[in-house]
Amino acid sequence: MSFTAIAVILTVSSGCNYRRQTENSTYDYGTKQKNDPKMLGSRMYGTMSGLPGQHDNQWLEYSNMLSTEVSNINGVAAALVFLTDKNAYVGMTLDWTATHTRKTGGRGTREQNNTGSNSGVYNSDNGSPYWNNQRIVGPYNSQLSVNDHNEISGELKQTIAVHIRRLAPAVQEVHISANQQFVNHLVQYAQEAWAGHPLTPWTDSFNKLVKHQFVGGDDVPEPLDVQIRRAQTK
Repeated sequence: MSFTAIAVILTVSSGCNYRRQTENSTYDYGTKQKNDPKMLGSRMYGTMSGLPGQHDNQWLEYSNMLSTEVSNINGVAAALVFLTDKNAYVGMTLDWTATHTRKTGGRGTREQNNTGSNSGVYNSDNGSPYWNNQRIVGPYNSQLSVNDHNEISGELKQTIAVHIRRLAPAVQEVHISANQQFVNHLVQYAQEAWAGHPLTPWTDSFNKLVKHQFVGGDDVPEPLDVQIRRAQTK
């Protein structure tokens, strides 16, 4: 065999190995290759038991450790993780540090318009430079959201769930969403926790929120700041 032929074989082999390594890594959540380590074993996220009342949580807490852990996963821009007596709930935004974080669609399915960052404005439609600091995701110049949590890559959700279960093995179910409204609600619960305030008074509100997001509940609670103002005036 000639030197040129050997060189071609080595180049092709090296390219294939590099591609497979990338597909198996957390930089790619869409190839669904056989034996991809991200998907080995049973599914670790979403509804597992099918029992009624799975979202009737008795208490909740914000987990800074798990929020940091999930935020450091490729493809995740920021994450907020809450633990309850039953489950872990993840609200997150996405970025471009990994491919195929969304199952389907290209640029046309993006929910954010980030063109205003080039001209120094927040809202590219009206030129406004203002941003609501109680929100981490919006329609303009924001990290990425996905309206339907079923559209998030299963490989990404599996990766997140494995991380959470490794650190919180008592968790029964791990529910994950990048829905804009859901994430912005969770920001306010997290702000209460950061301020050292107990979350116990808001357990029913939280349960209503997660039921709406994950099992099609009819009602969405008012934003927490609205609920707090109303409670303070009583």
